[in-house]
Amino acid sequence: MNNNYEVDLSILHNELILLLELTNGNDTVTIEEELLLNIDWNKFLQLARHHRVFPLIYSKINKINNEFIPSHVVQTLYQDYKINTIKMLQLSGEMGEISKYFSENSINLLYLKGPVIANEIYGDISLRTSKDLDILVEKKNYNRVEKLLLNLGYEKEEHSKTFIDWKWRKHHEAFFHPEKKIQIEIHWRLHPAPTKEPSFNEMWKRKRESKLTGHPVYYLGKEDLFLYLVAHGSRHGWFRLRWLADIDQMVRKDESTNQDKIIIKKFQYYHLGKQNDLLIGQALILASLLLKTPISKDKHTYTTGKKSRKLANLAITNIVEIGNTEFDYIKENMNNAQGNHFCSKIRKSLSFNLYKFSIKSKIQKVIFILTLLTPSSKDIDTIRLPKPLFFLYYPLRPFLLIWRKISKNVN
Repeated sequence: MNNNYEVDLSILHNELILLLELTNGNDTVTIEEELLLNIDWNKFLQLARHHRVFPLIYSKINKINNEFIPSHVVQTLYQDYKINTIKMLQLSGEMGEISKYFSENSINLLYLKGPVIANEIYGDISLRTSKDLDILVEKKNYNRVEKLLLNLGYEKEEHSKTFIDWKWRKHHEAFFHPEKKIQIEIHWRLHPAPTKEPSFNEMWKRKRESKLTGHPVYYLGKEDLFLYLVAHGSRHGWFRLRWLADIDQMVRKDESTNQDKIIIKKFQYYHLGKQNDLLIGQALILASLLLKTPISKDKHTYTTGKKSRKLANLAITNIVEIGNTEFDYIKENMNNAQGNHFCSKIRKSLSFNLYKFSIKSKIQKVIFILTLLTPSSKDIDTIRLPKPLFFLYYPLRPFLLIWRKISKNVN
């Protein structure tokens, strides 16, 4: 891997290197024999599932010398690929039905991810995974949207609403259909507050139409989608390579044509000020280093800053550590070694939270700290106090945060 960004790639292990080689958008696949002979295939399969890139890997695995790849690995990838294809077809059908039903009720929808994005970015819905449908609606229409989904048999995810923080702390609500086994997330913002982003009407004007289903389905315009995926991936520390693979595919497609280019500068909305550019730089550096994404001169200007390179370094650490933790969890469970797993989860959690804090703007950091001190509905779910004693949630807040974190890592 070429490294012109002063980013440490020495922590990449063989299994991750092979995964990256099979995930990038290059049509030709060349893998050194020595690498294939030094692979822990169980770890490789676990990473492919964790990073949600097994459809891409299966589509490429037959292009390399199969005599070095165990047959059970190919068969496992094939089974995962088939299951995912069926899931994506099911989501596609539901996407068309939801779009038709909401259109009949005069509700505009924009799909953020799911099959429509897989079809746009990869040209094949089977090459990307999606566990649910993410739908953006205008905030004023949320109550109507909720009623319509309930009419269709969806059930709303339960949560406490005792505190009035729900509207500004959250940016989406989840609904689940018990018979169809389909989950839908209804978003009234692209990202958690406080972030600067365009209004729904602005994005609706820039929408694109997909003919993937029998009824027209609308999704984000090219620039909006690119910046949304950058912001979403960076917020989650790129701990799933599927998000970076999306960026890789979009940039490659953009560089292969002289028309309809992604105009990044026109839409600055995720973080305030220069933080937006830093996250674009981070994404492009990661894509270039890990997936060999070609970066043109107009985009290369985002990759020159030291802060973007620092954020890229932090993200690579997240990618490696979280992937290793997932694999270690399986091995340690087999040996009943829960203690070591618990410690590794704590270290991972601390590292990830430090990363998430580092990508925030100064204003967001201040608001984040104030938010940490403010009780939330999760505190009520953790320990129930009588309403006259609600004031105790303020001094209890730090302890409840730590308790939830420890409980989550133990589970």
